[in-house]
Amino acid sequence: MSRTTRRRFLEDSMIAAAAAAMVESPAAGAQERRSPSETIRLAVIGCRIRGRVHAREFASQGCEITHVCDPDRDLTAELRAAVEKQTGRAPQAVQDMRRVFDDPKVDAVSIATCNHWHALAAIWAMQAGKDVYVEKPVSQNVWEGRRMVEVARKTGRICAAGTQNRSNAALAAAVEHLRQGGIGKVRLGRSIIYGRRGSIGGPGRYEPPANVDYNLWAGPAPLVPLTRPQLHYDWHWFWDTGSGELGNNNIHMVDICRWGLGLTGPGRSVISLGGRVGYQDAGETPNTQLVVHDFGESAIVQEVRGLKTEPFNPAFNSGWIFVGSEGYIAGTSLFDREGKMVRTFPGKTENHFANFIKAVRSRKMEDLNAPISEGHQSTALCHIGNISYRLGRPAPPTEIRERLSGGPWRDESLDAFERMHRHLGENGVDLEKTPLTLGPLLRLDGERFTGNAEANALLTREYRTPFVVPKG
Repeated sequence: MSRTTRRRFLEDSMIAAAAAAMVESPAAGAQERRSPSETIRLAVIGCRIRGRVHAREFASQGCEITHVCDPDRDLTAELRAAVEKQTGRAPQAVQDMRRVFDDPKVDAVSIATCNHWHALAAIWAMQAGKDVYVEKPVSQNVWEGRRMVEVARKTGRICAAGTQNRSNAALAAAVEHLRQGGIGKVRLGRSIIYGRRGSIGGPGRYEPPANVDYNLWAGPAPLVPLTRPQLHYDWHWFWDTGSGELGNNNIHMVDICRWGLGLTGPGRSVISLGGRVGYQDAGETPNTQLVVHDFGESAIVQEVRGLKTEPFNPAFNSGWIFVGSEGYIAGTSLFDREGKMVRTFPGKTENHFANFIKAVRSRKMEDLNAPISEGHQSTALCHIGNISYRLGRPAPPTEIRERLSGGPWRDESLDAFERMHRHLGENGVDLEKTPLTLGPLLRLDGERFTGNAEANALLTREYRTPFVVPKG
């Protein structure tokens, strides 16, 4: 067995074993409801999948849900009824979030909107004196994520990111073991998302639903015609409103990799390749993607699959793995150099929403498990990976191999590409006939690219008046 094949076998086996250990370990339930001396009045902005979770969880923490807000009137009506059923009190249902920010009785807001609204909603809220819990990815681009961090510091508001794994005590114990040298010198963190995504239909010309204020829904993004059948959720696959699977789900995994490796900032360079292959539809973002982040002495490799694929484990399609000189950590489990599980780290998971409320009460940003400063840095890794991809061009496999061979982290990059190549072949994708997009190797100096004006232009966006992220 070759070194590359053996490494791949070990990593796949370990992630599967780690997944099983996490599934078998007792899940930590929500913390007991506290009896606060002063009720926190909280508004939920964005009333679909995550917004429903926010409303339920924050109500369970003793918060009074004062408003539910969404451009979709039907969604606000549904969530208003659900909150009333849970708490006995019906919140106000509004379409325009500015009404929420203008209400002095609101103490905090949770933001579960589309990605392109996250930063502006959070900044407006903090400037209005509200504390903020914002879903991942925390921003639509790198610049506005940095602005969120700056506004939180300037206003003194509590701002938390929805990267819930930061509240996993077993994972925190694993990270501490890694940081203390428990698996020797650690040079590589790998993040993996395998989740089948079918065609979203189109392209075509579709009318927004009559129950949606499309101008408010678009907000900071261009007010362009709808080219897909479904307005909701499928916005993830368009650059104006989403960031593809890299920012949708892989943000959780790359956040863990950055946490474990103790990395700050965007690294020294980034390169990405991939494509939207296997079908044709209105979507813009890749359904198959590889990103390599070079941090000098360490690296993060991100892998995303959106076509049919075998999972690592029947109940597990995603994961992370840290590769050390003396062993591995995958999930919350420790493995020796031969890939044999040594033990699984114990620890009860803290309710991530309760952690936010604790910090709101203490007024200490350091009480947060996932402060906005950390959420921004992990989100930025997804953005810069996508920037490399967006500046790429079609390339055959031979050219991709040649480029990766001459770049940083040669073995890890080539190994991941061969994995991708084989996977696509199993789905009937011939890369000679349907080439992937190969992005440039982009070098970084802080949160700016060196010598590439085109890449730097994608660090921000043109905002649509009056939905403009303030510069100062």
